Amino acid sequence: MRQTVRLRLTALYSGLFLVAAVLLALLFFGLLRWLPAPPAPPAPVAPGGGALSVPEPFPDSGRLLQASLITLGVMAVASTWLGWVVAGKVLRPLGHMTATVRRITADRLDRRLAASGPDDELKELADTFDDLLDRLEAAFTAQRRFVANASHELRTPLTVQRAMAEVALADPEADLRSVLVRLLAAGQHQERLIEALLTLARGQQGLARREPLDLADLAGQGAPAPFLGDRALMERLVANLLDNARRYNVPGGWVNVDTFVRHGHAVLVVANSGPVIPPDRIGALLEPFQRLEAGRKASGEGLGLGLSIVAAIVDAHQGHLDLRPRSEGGLEVTVTLPSA
Repeated sequence: MRQTVRLRLTALYSGLFLVAAVLLALLFFGLLRWLPAPPAPPAPVAPGGGALSVPEPFPDSGRLLQASLITLGVMAVASTWLGWVVAGKVLRPLGHMTATVRRITADRLDRRLAASGPDDELKELADTFDDLLDRLEAAFTAQRRFVANASHELRTPLTVQRAMAEVALADPEADLRSVLVRLLAAGQHQERLIEALLTLARGQQGLARREPLDLADLAGQGAPAPFLGDRALMERLVANLLDNARRYNVPGGWVNVDTFVRHGHAVLVVANSGPVIPPDRIGALLEPFQRLEAGRKASGEGLGLGLSIVAAIVDAHQGHLDLRPRSEGGLEVTVTLPSA
């Protein structure tokens, strides 16, 4: 049986009241024996001169009142002291939790309550709070990493543009047309990056409105799979999945798209051939600016935001995203959305 706080407090208070009741009875009878008794009335005389035998009278009301008042005062003081001690013992873990929480800041999310003791409601509360801190620390870490990566990705084309402009200005015989073409290409890359970042932020904010949609219409093929969602975000999701399936592929490879309804949910499956993906790299693919091969960019200068945008859009639609590496190479991505 689980030793809950309620059960423990019930047993504790029951025991205290039992002890208090025993003490009360002992004190009451002790006072009755200690307080002086009033003078006994004269014994009645029977006809003929003999004394009558009468039972012992009960203590008078005055002695009972004095004993009760003294007992009540003693028990009031004892109960207050016992309640203070018991309350302090019960609330001591909460005081420890409060002190630890006050020391937690955005820069010190590594602190944990780490409650010990019996598996009761207090420990469950502490463990739940520790789980919340784990999620917050992971979110803050991901946010800092995202900001750092975004800053780097945005700074790179700006640095390239500045370097090309400085070289062109320093060389009077530079081909300005080729420099402008390169500047335009860098600007377009920057525009795509900013647009992708805005889409990612919008997907993480949730949906403001929903409209009836069909995955088959969005994907251009497959069986009907109706659902409620945001058309612009879902068009970006499908485009990102198809773009990734084409970019991360092998020469002469294939891409397969299918839509259907399964267990009352709209399902989109995009699979492709391609290089073998280690299973331990699947989680990294959902992180912003993470590519399959470190130090190498995919063909077409991918931004490394495709699947992270897909994951954000799926979360905004309260759906489920599943990535499964194919043993013969390539990736199968399954998006499951609540059906309309």
